[in-house]
Amino acid sequence: MLAVRKRLTAFIAPVWALQISAWALCGVAAAQDTAQTAGSNTPPAIVIGLDEAIRRAEQNEPIFAAAAAEQKALALDRQNAGAALLPSVIYHNQALYTQPNGLKNQAGQTGNQAARIFIANNAVHEYASQALINETLGLKQVADLRAASANAARAAAELEVARRGLVSAVVNLYYSVANTAQRVSLLENALNEAAAFTDLTTKREAAREVAHADVVKAQLQQQQRQRDLEDARLIADKARLELAVLLFPDPRTSYKTESLNAPRPLPARSDVESAAATNNPELKSALAALKVSDAEVLGARAAYLPDLALNYTYGIDAPQFATRGPDGAQNLGYSVSATLDIPVWDWLSTERRIKQSRIRRDAVRTALTATQRRLIASLDEAYAEATTARGQLDQLEMSARTAEESLRLTKLRYTAGEGTVLEVVDAQSALITAETQKTDGYLRYQTALANLQTLTGIL
Repeated sequence: MLAVRKRLTAFIAPVWALQISAWALCGVAAAQDTAQTAGSNTPPAIVIGLDEAIRRAEQNEPIFAAAAAEQKALALDRQNAGAALLPSVIYHNQALYTQPNGLKNQAGQTGNQAARIFIANNAVHEYASQALINETLGLKQVADLRAASANAARAAAELEVARRGLVSAVVNLYYSVANTAQRVSLLENALNEAAAFTDLTTKREAAREVAHADVVKAQLQQQQRQRDLEDARLIADKARLELAVLLFPDPRTSYKTESLNAPRPLPARSDVESAAATNNPELKSALAALKVSDAEVLGARAAYLPDLALNYTYGIDAPQFATRGPDGAQNLGYSVSATLDIPVWDWLSTERRIKQSRIRRDAVRTALTATQRRLIASLDEAYAEATTARGQLDQLEMSARTAEESLRLTKLRYTAGEGTVLEVVDAQSALITAETQKTDGYLRYQTALANLQTLTGIL
């Protein structure tokens, strides 16, 4: 019996092993299918260009949205100020009943009607259905229109200021994302280079060509490159999130920026100055503020002049709601009035308001001159920054190529036993420094050029 059991066990064990292996293979295949399905369901990263990034930011940034809303609101104020110069039309309807006092008086259309308790009212029964056209002519309305127009122009200029500020922020973040991505790529290459050098020193130690100290130095260099790569990835993720906050409803949306192409040429200084003089929103805002102050002075001086009010009324104001009375008298008719109010004395209030508006206008003029000076200085600074950054690009490119050649030669010398490990490590550090400086140089020039274009209204 024992022998039979052993034979059965020997026969069943391979069968169970085959079955378990088949199950495991099925599980691995199912896991691979699931991973492929999940990968296929993951949407590809969106490639965002600079223009698209600016457009998306304009739709999502709250400060820019507030400036746009303010510009639209002040444009409507300007239309309202213009409408104030035009006649207004009102259709007035009223039915009035006054308690009679029990007596009669000789008034009204019949010559004899019930007297009312309130002497201010015209009759016991009074009906009014009239179209009223009113027009007021005065210098104050003209000044209000000028002020509203200037405020609308200033709001449009402030909107452009907000837009350019947003564009500048987007440009800096956009190129920072591209720069940090290039840094990650450079440090990945540096880590691979350090790992390859560690492998080289390990093999040379095994062949008893170098001391163990070379392996330790190479391993330290590799560990440092690993930490640098982790920090670079963290900085890249932060930059991507900062830009994504302005671009997407979900900041975790996967996207890519366009690769940095060859640097664009720097425009001529005369073209930059011409564009800055005509398209600077800060200067336009300051000029509009001065126009607002001038309109306020005009409005304050308007209090010295009279206002002419014209009124035309057509309709019914009678004891009956009818075009004719019971005796055939005509109820439907019109009246015209003109009122001229001439200011005589207001205890010098108008004079003080004029002084206040002139004091504010002087402050606005000072702000205008300061804006002009700041524009000149900002233009010079931006152009000098762009010129310097552009001039250093060729030097940075040459330094990177030189550092790469130096590392190649140093590694050859080390492999041949003529160089030291410290020379290789220094050459590796010099290469990553040169490559990083070249990337930063491109970022500096692209950012400086974008800021210059933003200042001149080109971007």
